[in-house]
Amino acid sequence: MIGLDIGGTKTRGVRFENGKPVADEIVGSSNVQNVSRDEAASHLAELFAKIGQGPVAYVYAGAGGIDTAEDAAALAALIEPHVPGARITVVHDSRLLLAAGGASEGVAVIAGTGSAAWGRNGLGEEARAGGWGYLLGDEGSGYWLGREAVRHSLRRMNQGLEPDALTRALLESCGLDEPNKLIALFHSPATGRRYWAQQARLVVEAADAGHGVSQGLVDQAGRDLAEMAAQVLRQLKLEGPVILGSGLGMNVVRLQDSFRNHLAAAGVTDVRVLDREPVFGVLQLVGELG
Repeated sequence: MIGLDIGGTKTRGVRFENGKPVADEIVGSSNVQNVSRDEAASHLAELFAKIGQGPVAYVYAGAGGIDTAEDAAALAALIEPHVPGARITVVHDSRLLLAAGGASEGVAVIAGTGSAAWGRNGLGEEARAGGWGYLLGDEGSGYWLGREAVRHSLRRMNQGLEPDALTRALLESCGLDEPNKLIALFHSPATGRRYWAQQARLVVEAADAGHGVSQGLVDQAGRDLAEMAAQVLRQLKLEGPVILGSGLGMNVVRLQDSFRNHLAAAGVTDVRVLDREPVFGVLQLVGELG
């Protein structure tokens, strides 16, 4: 069996034999919402070349932006040439996260390049919040933090203020000498969702160094993610667990603290940070299928 976790910036593939990982590789994103179809196909070809293209009975893939049966079928069609005859299941990547957290019911919150919350209760009912993509939402995500760093820098420029610590870090990272040039760079075809999501680390670093605005942005990200989780809990009449995962969620302690605090204020105390990569949730999901 092969498990795939297809995010906004990378694709991780693991080949399992008898429930044990025997190959584990990472390539660029193969999510067609973030890269072209040709680029997605190229990354999948690279991945399968690395993890082996021998006989495979099952491929279970989780990807962002899988909102309809058509979305799932389109991704399955890109995977199928590499695993002829295999059974292929494609789901929203939040399902991997919940399963990787060892839960069959509860809410999974993705905080990576994008953001979303998805949950399932004991009756098999499902609900979600967010996950609309960067043009419509993705609050609390890496892209959101990167974009807010740009907006902060441009506001200061318009107010006639000198660049502060966050703006200076952003300009250095982008190779620019003045904030006004951020406008053209942000709208340039040379940059995109992944590029600006990578700037989120600057906000986190500035927050940890005591920069007040950055601290507020990270706290707001935690609040927005907590609100998504709380919405899904209410819809499914669940008290928990809530499992936070993906790059920001698993690695930024300040964000985790904010997320927990805002959920605690809403009466939600069973909050967990994922401690293994979501792709390993495929084992539980396939087991549930029987």
